[in-house]
Amino acid sequence: MVTIEEALHIIEDQKITLKSETKLLEESLGYALATNTVSPFDVPEFDNSAMDGYALCGLYQEYQLVGEVAAGDSKEVSLQDGEAVRIFTGAKVPNNTSAVMMQEKTSVKENNLYLDEMPKAGQNVRKKGGQLTEGQEAFIEGHILNPPSLALMGSLGLEQLEVFSKPKVNIITTGNELVKPGQPKTEGQIYESNSYAISGALQQFGFNYHQKTQIQDDFKATKAGIKTALESCDVLIISGGISVGDYDFVKQSLEENGVNELFYKVFQKPGKPLYFGRKENQFVFALPGNPASSLTCFYVYVLPLLQKLSGYPRAGLTTYQFPIKHAYENRFGRPSFLKAAVSDGKVEILDGQGSSMIQSMAMGNALAFVEDGEKFNKGDLMKCKLIS
Repeated sequence: MVTIEEALHIIEDQKITLKSETKLLEESLGYALATNTVSPFDVPEFDNSAMDGYALCGLYQEYQLVGEVAAGDSKEVSLQDGEAVRIFTGAKVPNNTSAVMMQEKTSVKENNLYLDEMPKAGQNVRKKGGQLTEGQEAFIEGHILNPPSLALMGSLGLEQLEVFSKPKVNIITTGNELVKPGQPKTEGQIYESNSYAISGALQQFGFNYHQKTQIQDDFKATKAGIKTALESCDVLIISGGISVGDYDFVKQSLEENGVNELFYKVFQKPGKPLYFGRKENQFVFALPGNPASSLTCFYVYVLPLLQKLSGYPRAGLTTYQFPIKHAYENRFGRPSFLKAAVSDGKVEILDGQGSSMIQSMAMGNALAFVEDGEKFNKGDLMKCKLIS
C-alpha cells in the first residue's frame, strides 16, 4: 500500500513521449500547443477606431465634416487640421488623426461637428502593433487553447494548429450484477452507472472514450476483455473487480496481459483498492467499483495522467483553501477525500460520505481533503479540489 503522495508522485514521474497532430482551428479547443506561435504581422495591422464616432485632426471642439470611413474600407484618407470624418469601430483611422470622439459626445449641424468636451490626444485609437508586433511570440509550447486563444489564432490568420494529441481512452466495467439502463433487471441486479460517470468526467475535461465495454465476473472473459481493450488505447480505465473478493479477476488478468503493476492500494478513503499499471506506452487504472470511490479516484489520479499525456504544463485539479462552515473531525482512520459543497467562499462537508453514495457527490462541487484525525473549527481553512 502507498500513500496519496507516493501514488501521485509515481504518476507524475512516468516517462512519456508526447504525440502531436495538426488540428483545424475550430477543433483545437482544450488542446495544448506543440509549438511556439509567433505573430506573422502587427496586431492590429493599422491604427483603427475603438468605437463608433468621429476621427479628428487637431484637438478642438468644432470641426468640418469631410466624409466617412467604414470598417473594411481600404481607401487612403488624409485629414487636414480642423477636419473630421465619421468613423466606425475597427475602421482604419485617416492619416493625421489626433483622436476619435465617441458619437454620444457630439452633435452635427449641416457639415459642422461639435464636441461636448475637449478631446485628448490619441483617445479611442487602437495603435498599430498595440497587441502584438510582427515576430513577437504570441503563445509558447504547452499553452492550453481556450476560447480567447482561438480568437487570437484566428486573428493571426491561422487555420490549422500543431497540438499535442490527446490519449485514446477505453473503459471497461465489470460485474455480473450490472444491467444497462433501459433493460429489464431481476432481483439482485443493479443498473450500471460507473461508465456514465467516467465518460462524463472525461468529457467534462475535454477527453472522450474510444470504446466502452461491460464484462462479466469471469476470469477468461476479464482476461479477454482487457486484451481486446489494450489493442486500441493509450489509457485503459477499469471499474470494479480490483478488490480481493472471489469474483475479482482484474488484477490477475492485467498481469497475464503483460501489464506491470506500479502501485496497488492507496492509504485513503474512499478508493483504497486503486490499481495503476503500465505496459510499454500504455497505462491502466483499475478503479474501485463503488461509484463515489471510482469517480474520486478519477479526479485525483486519472485526470493528472490524461493531462500529462496531452502535453499540459500543469496536470491535475488545482487545490484551493476555503474556510469551513462548521466544525469537523476526520474519524475514518485514513486521509480522506470528502464530498463537499463550496458556496459564497466557504466549504460545507455533506452528509452521505459512503463509498456507494453518489447523490451527495452530485449535489456538491468539491472534494475536501482532510488528514487522518484532523480536526477543524468553524472558519478554519480546508483544502479542496473543485470538481464542477
